[in-house]
Amino acid sequence: MPRDKTASHIRLMAAAREEFMEYGFEKASMRRIGDRIGMTAAGVYRHCRDKADLFDQLVSPAVQDMHAWLMGHIQRNSEALQNGSAQLWQDTEINMMRDLIYPRMDEYRLLLSKAQGTKYENFLHELVEMHQREMEKFLPLLKQQGYAVRDISPSELHLLLSAYTTALFEPVVHGYGLEEALRCLDTVQAFFMPGWKQLMGF
Repeated sequence: MPRDKTASHIRLMAAAREEFMEYGFEKASMRRIGDRIGMTAAGVYRHCRDKADLFDQLVSPAVQDMHAWLMGHIQRNSEALQNGSAQLWQDTEINMMRDLIYPRMDEYRLLLSKAQGTKYENFLHELVEMHQREMEKFLPLLKQQGYAVRDISPSELHLLLSAYTTALFEPVVHGYGLEEALRCLDTVQAFFMPGWKQLMGF
């Protein structure tokens, strides 16, 4: 469905965000969303196919922005490895959280905490699996370049990535303020980065 930029659509999106944040996707009511701004049910459905589409319109920009960052991160590191650049692994998911995710905490909290019953309900698990697929391709390339990469089984790698990803996104899930989230991010970085570097032979 094309993005609607009309004033009524913008008001509807704000009302839907409030409703989903308060009730979650499954308990949210399209009638209540309309009531919040004095819009009839027919009026609401002129802007979306159904409740799932309305939720998707709210969270899909955040999903797309995060995937774009991650694809860029993978590309940057692949190029740095091929070129023997000192910039290898200079940006990590820590940068993504600091620059993209935490400044937009409400958008990502909606995605991570209120999406039960939507196609996004397993978003973090799917993110871990994506990271694992990329890491399983990247680690042999590091080894070919002479890095002392430690042998690690798929189950061990999944465990580490799950713990890391969960720690990164806990401030979002629990609605921490930005200042507290950034303090937590420093702790996560201090705890996990030495281990990742040792694993990769840096």
